[in-house]
Amino acid sequence: MADYLTLWWVWICIALALGVVELLAPGFIFLGFAIGAVIVAGIVAIVSLSNIPALLALFAILSLIAWIALKAVFRKQSSGARIVTRDINEN
Repeated sequence: MADYLTLWWVWICIALALGVVELLAPGFIFLGFAIGAVIVAGIVAIVSLSNIPALLALFAILSLIAWIALKAVFRKQSSGARIVTRDINEN
């Protein structure tokens, strides 16, 4: 079973599944994991890695970096909500 993690298309399937989970539960939590899985798929496609713990550690590190990058990008966007500082009923 663990040998499947050395195949690039398995990582693409994991990324797609995490993307679907992100659609069902938005919040950019699973999107970082999906981006990490896509990057690991690219690495596995280029370099043949057979060390499963190293692949999982690489996935965890890349997912953390992607998640931090997503938080930095989307933190700068305003929600468009107005902050009310004055009550219209006060005279």
